[in-house]
Amino acid sequence: MDTMTKRQRLEAAFRGDPVDRPPVALWRHWPGDDQRADDLAASHIAFQRRYDWDFVKVTPNSGYCVEDWGVETAYVGNLEGTREYRRYRIQAPEEWEALPVLDPRRGALGRQLETLHAIGAAMGGEVPYIQTIFNPLSVAKYLAGEDLMRVHLRRHPEHLQAGLEIITETTVAFVQEVMRAGAAGVFLAVQHAQYGLLSEEEYAAFGRPYDLRVLEAASSGWFQLLHLHGADVMFDLLADYPVQVVNWHDRETPPTLAEGMLRVQGAVCGGLRQWETMVRGEPDAVRAEAADAMAQAAGRRFILGTGCVTPIVAPTSHLMAVRRAVVHA
Repeated sequence: MDTMTKRQRLEAAFRGDPVDRPPVALWRHWPGDDQRADDLAASHIAFQRRYDWDFVKVTPNSGYCVEDWGVETAYVGNLEGTREYRRYRIQAPEEWEALPVLDPRRGALGRQLETLHAIGAAMGGEVPYIQTIFNPLSVAKYLAGEDLMRVHLRRHPEHLQAGLEIITETTVAFVQEVMRAGAAGVFLAVQHAQYGLLSEEEYAAFGRPYDLRVLEAASSGWFQLLHLHGADVMFDLLADYPVQVVNWHDRETPPTLAEGMLRVQGAVCGGLRQWETMVRGEPDAVRAEAADAMAQAAGRRFILGTGCVTPIVAPTSHLMAVRRAVVHA
């Protein structure tokens, strides 16, 4: 039986204090439902009530942060639940400066705030929830597509940086509204801190300063989670970010969970492969991988989860195996 509240358990894990059981959480996309505030909220609420995770990671579609700038997306059946980009906003470098600063209380951003308010009302203060925020460089990718690095970052950096300023100002204003909506913090998704995409010098110029401004906007909260997406991530370059938790594809790219714990001050989140285990495995494989992850962490500074979003086709039995794994740890 649980003897700690979810917040108590999480904050103890952040500090490395003893916990009654390891915290656990999975999150997924909600294609179709993510186009309407009430449906997206209802999906998260039902998911939480079924599995009783230690926090709710609020997952809109990635286009929510650029829809108000004119980007168009469509869901065509992706098994992660992500949408396909049909129209980008930035076609020429000079267009970055023309982006308006968005009002976070209107349009798609305002719709997401409605979702947060509905989730908060349903959670009743008992379940922490954090909002997915794509870092400014990721938002720039959603605005410009595959030309971001080859054309804009490396050939027209001054125009891109002007755009990043506008994106960051908009994102900071939105994060401030997110915190007013009762969120415990943010899930900062970073997609370009990968050695196969950028050099450390490039990320230091086009990523880090904007990331830190976004995190500062959320600093009134108590739960900030950094997600490092992709392979061969720049773990050490971002290890000093002011967050309580770091999440990455730990089963697929260095460092391991145990190695990562040595390089951050707070907790690590992960341990489960999103496809090989959560979709293609069996419940016994889920339990075995969860047990190995908990052993790596030795019961401290650890949250059991996947290295990235749980696919929408993951069997219910596998999700239940994850939840039950921490009870019998």
